[in-house]
Amino acid sequence: MRPASAPSRRFTSRVQAPEDVWVYWKCQGRDDVSQVRNMSLGGLFIETPQPQASGTITRLDFLVAEGQIWADAIVRHAKAGAGLGLRFTALSEQDRPKLAALISRLRKTQQFLAGA
Repeated sequence: MRPASAPSRRFTSRVQAPEDVWVYWKCQGRDDVSQVRNMSLGGLFIETPQPQASGTITRLDFLVAEGQIWADAIVRHAKAGAGLGLRFTALSEQDRPKLAALISRLRKTQQFLAGA
């Protein structure tokens, strides 16, 4: 675990995802559906009990209010029994604005809930 005073290596800040954000993903011939815990324009963390090795390539498919979003990602880290940290490696020009809109919506929801 990184000390609280250490700077983050992330280029974009993460936003917590509500319980209704899920992603369908494929990895090494296996398909699964997982809840998204947090995400940014650079990547996301998904819940799954299935471990995957760092460096493993995944294909993601979001079906959200902003529309269908496809992305390729790589496993950056795994937390045993908790989930996977994934970094986006490919996102089409059509899907990039939809992902940005999704993150914007989640950020607004998070701010609204924090103020409530």
